[in-house]
Parts: sequence; structure tokens; C-alpha cells
Amino acid sequence: MRKGTLVLLAVAAAFMGSVLSTDVQGQRGQQVQLPDGPGKDQVAKTCTMCHGLNMITNSYGFTREEWPTLFGSMVALPKDQADAIADYLATNFPEKPGTPKAVVIPGPVQVTFKEWMAPTLGSRPHDPLAARDGSIWWTEQFRSHLGRVDPKTGAMKEFALDTPRSGPHGLVEDKDGNIWYTGINVHEMGKLDPKTGVVTEYKVPEPGKNPHTPIFDQKGMLFFTMQSGHVGRLNPATGEIKVAKTPSDNTYPYGIQVNSKGVPWYVDFRGNRVGSVDPVTLEIKEYTLPAPDARPRRIALTPDDVVWYADYARGYLGRFDPKTSQVKEWLSPSGKESKPYGIVTIGNIVWYSESGVKPNTLVRFDPKTEKFQTWIIPSAGHVVRNMMTTRDGNIVMAESGINKVALAEIRNPSAGTR
Repeated sequence: MRKGTLVLLAVAAAFMGSVLSTDVQGQRGQQVQLPDGPGKDQVAKTCTMCHGLNMITNSYGFTREEWPTLFGSMVALPKDQADAIADYLATNFPEKPGTPKAVVIPGPVQVTFKEWMAPTLGSRPHDPLAARDGSIWWTEQFRSHLGRVDPKTGAMKEFALDTPRSGPHGLVEDKDGNIWYTGINVHEMGKLDPKTGVVTEYKVPEPGKNPHTPIFDQKGMLFFTMQSGHVGRLNPATGEIKVAKTPSDNTYPYGIQVNSKGVPWYVDFRGNRVGSVDPVTLEIKEYTLPAPDARPRRIALTPDDVVWYADYARGYLGRFDPKTSQVKEWLSPSGKESKPYGIVTIGNIVWYSESGVKPNTLVRFDPKTEKFQTWIIPSAGHVVRNMMTTRDGNIVMAESGINKVALAEIRNPSAGTR
């Protein structure tokens, strides 16, 4: 990795929950005046190689101890340079008053965490994948690679994709063990054969753009959301892609899941909506959530096909029943600024992350008792954008801002975790 690449890039993303997925080069032109002081020139020279300085000034700020950990996961610097940059940032961009703090709620369930640093600094793991063979995969959004770790041995491998700066975002595994991903920057879907390293790319036709999150249905059809207000379907057997526009304008289909009947459901991050997609005709139906300022970002389904969503903007966990259209919400334990993000279900239990608090938390919610339990993520999380359950009932996570992937191992089945 070239010196200076991607320094601090994840800092703002970690605590602003940025929805921007444009090529990182697009951030360079934004002008910000840094305060004068020792280290200013080093920060300006190093950081602007890859992004605008606004990504520093708009962050929540960090302590002298936290800054080196953050940019140390992005780039390796000589100690004198790292100290100078850390001193400058801690002096001029300390933790801001009112930064939301994590609320820890004890309970009966035990969770232990394992974390692995991605082999290449600054790769920015975005989405995780729990493969059927037990391995953990992730997209390296800033490197156009996919990564894989064996959680038993810690052995890691990175797979280069064919198109540079493609911005791999979401990923999913097919029945043959191929890894499919969304190339969000170049408007394409991709398939990696892990055995050979061969990559096959499929260009998304107009008017759809910016494929976001993929999911397979029970018949092997690949559905995916798009930032452009569309939902797409790819037939792996033929490579054919069809896209459908959402009924409302200016939408942002984000998280997506498929229910037990093969119907894809998604959430709209630009509006107070959830939507369903007819898997055959691609007809989309929208359902309005009661809170006008609701902005659901990720979605999970329980075995009864009830929709659960993480309301990033309002700090709520939400439940939408497709049978009755009834909505019920619970304020997340760390409050309205907690920014719930990645979310999964294990049986009838809902698990999600609070990405807007320091440090990030893993949250468990039991719908039967309506009780929460929370855990601090050891490396502070730094925005867990997505999560996935393993076949044995654990959870994998990608910690974007700290360049790590993690496994949360859940114990105490008698408490309803599995």
C-alpha cells in the first residue's frame, strides 16, 4: 500500500454514518481550512491524497489515545509522523461535548467477540458474509478486493476483482460457493469463484445504477437494491438483469431480505417506507411507516415473516407486520442518536448494532419480553454497517472504520438465543 493512502478516511464515515458510496476520489475537491498549529501541514498533505478534509472536521472528534488507533488502521506511518498527526488532531478535533455514549444493559445471555484486522490497511470492510464452510468474507470497498478469514486458524486471503475502484459493497454466497457482490461505483454485479479466483462481471442496465445489497431467493435468483431508486433481479443461469423503479420518486432502497414465501422485502433509507417486490413481475408495493422522519437502513425477518428494521435517523428498532400493516417501535437503549444500523434475527430474537455511540454496541431484543441486553464491541465497532448470522447461530460483523471483521459468539441457549 502506498504511503499516505486512505489516512483517516474511515473516521468520518465511522461517526457520521455516511450514505455516500461514491468513489473516494470524489472527496478530494472539497476545501476545508484547517486550524493553524504544529502538524497542520502533515495532516493536510497526507489526508488530502485520498479525501476531503471535511471528513475530519465533520467527525465527532476523538481523544489523543483514539486518533492513532483510527488512522493506524488506515496506513502505517513512522512514529514521529504518527505522533505529530495525533497531537494535532487531538488538539484541534477532540471529542465533542455531547457525543452519544453507549448504554450497557446486563442480561442472561453471554457473548464473546473475536476480531481480525484486514490484511491491507485502509481497505474498509463494508459488508460481511458468513459462508457455509464456516469462513467469514467481507467486501474491501476502497480496494476492489474481497477478503476471507478462517475463524479457526486466523488464516486470511484477499481476492482481487477485475475492475479497479469498483467499490464492492454487499456480498452473498450462492449454492455452489461462489461469492456475488455489488460493484456500487461502476454499476455492475460481480461473481467470484473462490477456487479459481475468476471474476465474472454483469453490467446493470439503465436506468438502474449503484447496486447496493444483494440477496438470493429460494430459487437461486439474485435480487439487489440500488441507490437510484430501483430494485434489480439477476438470473445467474443466463446473466439477464432486469430492474424496476420504486413507485415513489427519490427513494433509496437499502437493506433487503427474502421471506419464507420467496418475496423480497427492502427498506427505503430516503423515506419512511418499506417495500415488497413481486419475484416474478418485479412489481413493487410500498408501505408507509407512521413516523414521517423514519429512515430505516437495514432489515431483518423473523420466521413468521414479520419485518424488523433499524431506524437509523430516529434511534428506534421497528416492527412491521405485513399481514396487518401494524407498526410498533422501541427506542434503542442508547437513545435517539444511537443510529441503529446492521440488524439480524436468530429465531425470534432480534440483534442489531448501535453505530452512533462511543463505543458501538451489539444489542439483543426479545420481542416476547420486550427486553434489551447490550454489549460493548471490543474495538469500539466504528460503524457496523451490516451483520449476518452463521449456520451455528453466531453473528459476523464488519467494522468499517477500524478495518476489522468480527465474530460474536453467543452462549446460553436457554435464554432464547438459538
